[in-house]
Amino acid sequence: MTDAVVVGGGFAGLLAARDLAKAGVHVVLVEASGALGGMVRRHTVAGIDLDMAADSFATRTDAVATLAIELGLGNDLVDPDPRGAWLMTRDGRTAKMPATGLLGIPGTPMAADVIAVVGQRAAFRAQMDSLLPSPIGARAQSLGALVRTRMGATVLDDLVTPVVAGVHSTHPDDLDPDRVAPGLRAALQREGSLARAVIALRERATAGSAVQGIRGGIVRLVDELVADLATWGVDVRLHTRATAIERAAVTVTGPDGASERLVADHVVAAVPDPERQRVTTPAGIELVTLVVDQPALDSGPRGTGVLVHPDATGVRAKAITHATAKWPWLAATAEGRHVLRLSYRTPAADVADLGTSLPVDPTDATGVRAATDAAALLGVPIPPAQVMGAAVVRWHGPDTVGAGLAEGVVGIGEAANGRGLAGIVGTTRSRIQDLLGS
Repeated sequence: MTDAVVVGGGFAGLLAARDLAKAGVHVVLVEASGALGGMVRRHTVAGIDLDMAADSFATRTDAVATLAIELGLGNDLVDPDPRGAWLMTRDGRTAKMPATGLLGIPGTPMAADVIAVVGQRAAFRAQMDSLLPSPIGARAQSLGALVRTRMGATVLDDLVTPVVAGVHSTHPDDLDPDRVAPGLRAALQREGSLARAVIALRERATAGSAVQGIRGGIVRLVDELVADLATWGVDVRLHTRATAIERAAVTVTGPDGASERLVADHVVAAVPDPERQRVTTPAGIELVTLVVDQPALDSGPRGTGVLVHPDATGVRAKAITHATAKWPWLAATAEGRHVLRLSYRTPAADVADLGTSLPVDPTDATGVRAATDAAALLGVPIPPAQVMGAAVVRWHGPDTVGAGLAEGVVGIGEAANGRGLAGIVGTTRSRIQDLLGS
């Protein structure tokens, strides 16, 4: 009899196993691959150690910061460079992201930085939000419908859509406002306008940046979690795939091909049930990292990066992060070189070598596409000779539709909670506390 089996050695699985073990529970953690951390791992490009995927976390709650402090990383929490990001609209225009907003929804519609993106006519239409009765649009089923009703189609298209697409890889018309902007609907009713609701939510948020990072990379959280698993005696089994996940048992196939049934008081799963058929296959995501030697980028010509409208012409990337402009610690590590991270949407069928960092030849199709997009987005030429190294990582989005688990199995991770480190940490810890208290 094992007290708990945790299925999946990604970030959520590591955190769940660690918290259970600290509470005195004997834990077996099974992971199908040969590596722990899921997408929160490191890769090395042109000799620079980098986060393979997420390089920051949202600060809308203190969940990740609290965990970092527990893991001894509190002194290494860092804010990004304050220059902020830019936007590229559908017609290829670029402008600084307005300073006062929430997911692109402007708190001051007639501000100069809003007008620079949407134009004066659209900004005036958005200002009319202040004259609409608060119930109008308040019951909209999607974030897109809410913004379109209150502030007009242009603000939705040119401001909100590129921000939301960059953050959530989804159009605002397909997102529940209560999930991506908790409290916004209630603030609209209370404040009387969507713009004032945005201002109110921003004022109530924790002071400082909307995101933070960790000096040395987010992957350091995984390093410390893995170290804690050893300290607290977690039985970690790599190359061990779950073939059946039940209320009180997990059937696994080990690296030698032998099958074993692990009986437990509790089963925690950070992966979909392998016996439940997927209704839909999640879309693919591709991240291309370039390390370039281009002095023209020293000034950070487009701040910390650019969020791109999904239908922007001439650019295939959905976003670029100028990582060495965003993180001063990384700029020091890179010693004059620049780290650029471009994200792309890909059909699910095209996602191969899932979760593996693969080197890219700057002269092949992927390398040329990334350098061409980076040049267009940052306004600086990047010829192949200036690309010192490149790598690509591909993965699926959260498989929420096919993630149903048997009754009694505790679901955690992306499959249960969607994307975002802050949400995963908060929900995982809450569910483990509930389990320990049951």
